[in-house]
Amino acid sequence: MNILLTGGAGYIGSHAAVELLEAGHTIIVIDNLSNSSAASLERVKQITGKDIIFYKGDVRDRALLDKILTTHTIDGIIHFAGLKAVGESVEKPLEYYSNNIDSTLVLLDAMRTHGVNRLVFSSSATVYGTPESLPLTEQSRIGVGITNPYGWTKFMNEQIITDFAASQTSFEATVLRYFNPVGAHASGLIGEDPNDIPNNLFPYISQTAVGKRQSVSVFCDDYDTPDGTGVRDYIHVSSTSLAATWRPSLTAHPASLSTTSAPAKAPRCSRPSLHSQRPAATTFRTKSCPAVPATSPPAMPALISPLATSTGTLPSPSPTPAGTLGNGNHRILRDIVNHTI
Repeated sequence: MNILLTGGAGYIGSHAAVELLEAGHTIIVIDNLSNSSAASLERVKQITGKDIIFYKGDVRDRALLDKILTTHTIDGIIHFAGLKAVGESVEKPLEYYSNNIDSTLVLLDAMRTHGVNRLVFSSSATVYGTPESLPLTEQSRIGVGITNPYGWTKFMNEQIITDFAASQTSFEATVLRYFNPVGAHASGLIGEDPNDIPNNLFPYISQTAVGKRQSVSVFCDDYDTPDGTGVRDYIHVSSTSLAATWRPSLTAHPASLSTTSAPAKAPRCSRPSLHSQRPAATTFRTKSCPAVPATSPPAMPALISPLATSTGTLPSPSPTPAGTLGNGNHRILRDIVNHTI
């Protein structure tokens, strides 16, 4: 199959490219490289031994999209492209609304024109806003208590895709929601390497480890956690990219919480989530507190990386040891990469 990856040179996109190429698919990438590098695609080629067709450009460039969709017979699109820094979205809300929503609108219109009817959209667990209860499932309320423009753009894009799917009888879409992807490909050749100041914790840790930054700061020391520091859930990037390459007709990973297909009014838009099973009692709490400098990073919690889609059963991965990142995830990759969109 010919798969178009928007934002395919980015962190998750490049890992998805590896899975798809190794499954025998042809990959076409469009990326404006605003927060990524074409070097990641060269490393994907190094990992897989296969070429990637790359177009440097913006998804909002309709002429470029028309060229791509005319030149190549595209079977499906995975939409990763978008601005993604929560803090920056508060400082630059118009840029985020323009970039993230316009790109989806232009992409959907181009898909309709060229008869491309399969879409996977990379959303975010920020759409859940302030949760009524934990852990989160697909039935959890969304769109209430979202605190930043980035989260609102994801919520709005989900609604746009849902409405579009309801209006097009042949269109199928899957929306993925997940928290905090981390880690790198097992080869070590690709991982999270932002062009600017990192917006996520793990790049700060890695950049500090190699001497690029002086220290890692731990904010607060009086949370209700074993060591008093904040706790978050993480999912390995290979699990996230793998979920993005699954066909929506598969079912929930047995390690995940309950998952359902879309409501009856919009049967062609399913919304699998990647969510945590960690008890609500240890959920990260936000509070004001002065920064506490740290001489070394705090111990990280064990990674729990359940995956979910709409139907079917997948083999259970080996448990991930505490303090490691995704050691069990790679063992299930080859079993299911062929179930792509």
